[in-house]
Amino acid sequence: MAGGRWPAGLALGWGCCLLLCCAAASKLEISMPAVVEAEIGGTARIECNFYIPENASYTYIDWFYVDRSSRQVRLYHSTASGVLEDDTDYKGRLSLGEDKALSISSVTAQDARTFVCQVGAGSYGVGENSTELSVYSELPATPNPRSRPSLPPQIAKCLSKNSFPAPNITWHKNGEQLYPGENEVVVQSTLIRESSGLYTVSSTLYAPVTREDRHSRYHCTVHYWLRGQQHALDSRQVTLNVFYSTQHLKMQVVSSSALVKEGDNVTLVCEADGNPPPVFSFFKKNLNEWQDLSSLAEPDSGVLNLRDVNKSSSGTYRCQSLDLDDMSQKEEDVDLVVNYIEGVRVKMEPSSNLREGDSVKLSCDAHSPVALNYQWRDGKGKKVGDGKQVILNNLTFETPNTFSCKVMAPSVPGLEQSKQVAVTVEGKPRIVAISSPLYVRQDEVVNLTCKAIAFPRPTVQWSINGTAHEYMDNQHIASNLTVRVSHDLLQGGAMCRVSNRLGVSEKHIQLVDQKSKAESQGVIIVAIIVAILVVAVLGAVIYFLHKKGKIPCGRAGKQDITKPEARKDKIVVEVKSDKLSEEAGLLQGANGEKRAAADQ
Repeated sequence: MAGGRWPAGLALGWGCCLLLCCAAASKLEISMPAVVEAEIGGTARIECNFYIPENASYTYIDWFYVDRSSRQVRLYHSTASGVLEDDTDYKGRLSLGEDKALSISSVTAQDARTFVCQVGAGSYGVGENSTELSVYSELPATPNPRSRPSLPPQIAKCLSKNSFPAPNITWHKNGEQLYPGENEVVVQSTLIRESSGLYTVSSTLYAPVTREDRHSRYHCTVHYWLRGQQHALDSRQVTLNVFYSTQHLKMQVVSSSALVKEGDNVTLVCEADGNPPPVFSFFKKNLNEWQDLSSLAEPDSGVLNLRDVNKSSSGTYRCQSLDLDDMSQKEEDVDLVVNYIEGVRVKMEPSSNLREGDSVKLSCDAHSPVALNYQWRDGKGKKVGDGKQVILNNLTFETPNTFSCKVMAPSVPGLEQSKQVAVTVEGKPRIVAISSPLYVRQDEVVNLTCKAIAFPRPTVQWSINGTAHEYMDNQHIASNLTVRVSHDLLQGGAMCRVSNRLGVSEKHIQLVDQKSKAESQGVIIVAIIVAILVVAVLGAVIYFLHKKGKIPCGRAGKQDITKPEARKDKIVVEVKSDKLSEEAGLLQGANGEKRAAADQ
């Protein structure tokens, strides 16, 4: 809203024709009193109140008067850069107030005419309205019916055309009829008989408004006669754009979680019930002073965004509203609490010179306004304990060399911090892998490998000459020696020696000639074949003895095997099937061979 703004408690008036009313809040609206009365010799003040959507500014304001030939004569042209007064008969008697109201001094009877206010608002177009200046002379003891207080704000205007007989117009607020004279309600009506004999009736409603009327709905009803029966026709309902100052101010903290923690984004929202909304300012209390944060707030929104808050963001914040109508101010405070974890400390006892087999105690501590939990994990993320302290026993080189203490606040989801500590275990080298035995051929180039673990870092020495390459991974060291196989190397092998200041470890690598390996493998194969043949012969003998009855089975096994052996030549084989003839012949042949051996 630009200059000429309506005072708090007044409503914007607009014209309203039957079944055709204009929405107040969506376009440029000009409100002026229908009639202004002034005493001859006095000063007449004519106000021009206007409303521009979205609080846009006006481009210009022009004042005119209407002469006898119904021509508009300009009096003033006002823009943001200045005010220009035109050369008219009124020059010297006119003045333009800060609210763009027109004042006429030394009023005469000739000043009783119509005055027009025209407002240009750029893309919102041009609007105008008019006021009839009524001039009177006060006579002693003679009441003047026109000498009454100024009218309340104009609410709406209703127009009915081409009726016969003349209709009657009534006004309604929220469905209840309004009566002139009650609660300062004023209704001005005009009746015009057209040349056609039909009547045009207009009715203008004036009534005081309050902030509660921002939701009120007004309409007019035309009562007319048709074919001997009375009918009623309602216009559509209209609402008012009522301006009023702020009575209540509310400020709240908006966050993604119920409890604010370090790193969160927080929004402070300030809301007021004034119309139009007031100007908002934000402050933060630092000791006994208030720091202005308005530059960080979103323009004309009442919203202050705090990003990535921390411990220092905690404190008391204030929202202040300023109503430009009456320059009244209101304030509202809110406390912001940011939960945090700080001062995470990890201690190791003893702090150095850890050897294999030793134990160590890890301790963790931190500070926070809320209760904390502690959790320990190794370098691979495996949980090793809970609580402020954890004890690691029987340390080895394989023990992870980093541990982390994770500090968490159970009451504030997502609030946590971690800190690591290095656990270094010292000891003499330990060889963990060698390439032995290694099958080679004389004169070929091979790689001998020796892997060890130790801390401090060890050195690797070989008993033979060659090209060595070393690789380190934490406490692990690997040495690859590239050599050509000689006769001496096949005979004596190689020695890997790993040492540091805490001790020495060494191991022998045996080299085996691939030729000897092949011979050994041939001997093994022959032995396996012989074993298979022995098993086969043994199986055949057992089978033969079983068929001869020398090996009892079933119930026959109950006989006394200590009795004298029966004569071999008395063995009789009975064949009951042709399928067994071949088997019987084989058995008889076998018996015959045994008898021959016995006779010899």
